[in-house]
Amino acid sequence: MAEQPRIVVVGGGAGGLELVTKLGRKMGKTGAADVVLVDAKPTHIWKPLLHEVATGALDQSLDEVSYPAHARTHGYRYQLGAMTGLDRDARTIRLAPIHDDDGAQVLGERELGYDYLVLAMGSVSNDFGTPGVAEHCYFLDSTRQAESFRRALLNTFLRHSEGGPEDAAKLSIAIVGGGATGVELSAELLSATDMFANYGYSKIDRSQLDIHLIEAAPRVLPALPERIGASVAAELDRLGVAIHVDTKITEADAAGFTTNDGSRIDADLTVWAAGVRGADTLSQLGLTTRPNHQIVVHETLASVDDARIFAIGDCAACPMGENKWVPPRAQSAHQMASTVYKNLRAAMDDKPLKSFKYRDFGSLISLAHFDAVGNLMGGGAGRGLLVEGRLAKLFYVSLYRMHQRAIHGLVKTTLKAVVDGINSVLRPRLKLH
Repeated sequence: MAEQPRIVVVGGGAGGLELVTKLGRKMGKTGAADVVLVDAKPTHIWKPLLHEVATGALDQSLDEVSYPAHARTHGYRYQLGAMTGLDRDARTIRLAPIHDDDGAQVLGERELGYDYLVLAMGSVSNDFGTPGVAEHCYFLDSTRQAESFRRALLNTFLRHSEGGPEDAAKLSIAIVGGGATGVELSAELLSATDMFANYGYSKIDRSQLDIHLIEAAPRVLPALPERIGASVAAELDRLGVAIHVDTKITEADAAGFTTNDGSRIDADLTVWAAGVRGADTLSQLGLTTRPNHQIVVHETLASVDDARIFAIGDCAACPMGENKWVPPRAQSAHQMASTVYKNLRAAMDDKPLKSFKYRDFGSLISLAHFDAVGNLMGGGAGRGLLVEGRLAKLFYVSLYRMHQRAIHGLVKTTLKAVVDGINSVLRPRLKLH
């Protein structure tokens, strides 16, 4: 009997988990392939929700997916570990040692063989080498970072609430990056401020909170149609967010930021959410990468260097016309996962691979409970159907339900929606511990 081909997927983000789930259901359970997911963390959470984890609006323990449990149900295997190396001749990847909280080694460095490899390692925030950012700013690339910011946020609100309400000191938070993460975090922080006060956790109200949203481009949401950016900017301005456009940060320190014109934006908490890039590891694997460490792939999503290696999601540099690349968005990862699934099947059957065609289904921005805005069915040059308010919020929530359906199936996703509705009544609206 022929040995099963092994498909290894590195990275359990939106695209990676959807891909390995489909592979496991269709090929792992039938014995057509040995499907393995490798991730440095034991759980998954949808990355577009990290700004809600950061404010406590979402309790990650209720929404995270356990890889070992999910793997057992869906026909694939899970390996805990961070990929650190690649041997294309031997078709093996190298995994870093695993240590416990005290630094003791639990597992040593390991190698894992593959017949086909899919890199779905996501992205990290790009600080563009700006001095002081790495040392003084919070990032929202992982649940660990989001939780770190949430704890700092709680402590900062407590610190500024000492004494009576009239004694509460002004609190300032500065966010660099006027993309979706920065915009949505700004609104969630305002919502969290209201709830801190309602629960008696803090004496600070919105009039005592300064939120600065800093963007180097001429407007917020520069990658989206101008009418969406204008609508969002108007709503943020109404809510009291100070928007700084055409503003580049030249240095960060413990007290805030210095801008390109030499002025200061002081803040008690600083967040960096300006741009993304691939992890440094990607440029150390011997594969062709762009300066931002994304792996360069053909339109089939196979590496330009190795037909047995594919890349999807934020870590993939997929051409989309002349000097254009598929944007690093959740919908891109979802679509890429579907194409790579088909191409893996085709490759194993010695059939031609299909080219990936990115389709822009629009963009949706949530401003906490205050509003939502976006466009559907294509966003270039302002095209598409503009939606706002409750309808936009409904579509926004549906994006997450679509991801849940892809990894859990319709029945479990429906039950999860019911449980979420019950929890919204039984549990606090904000995580305060």
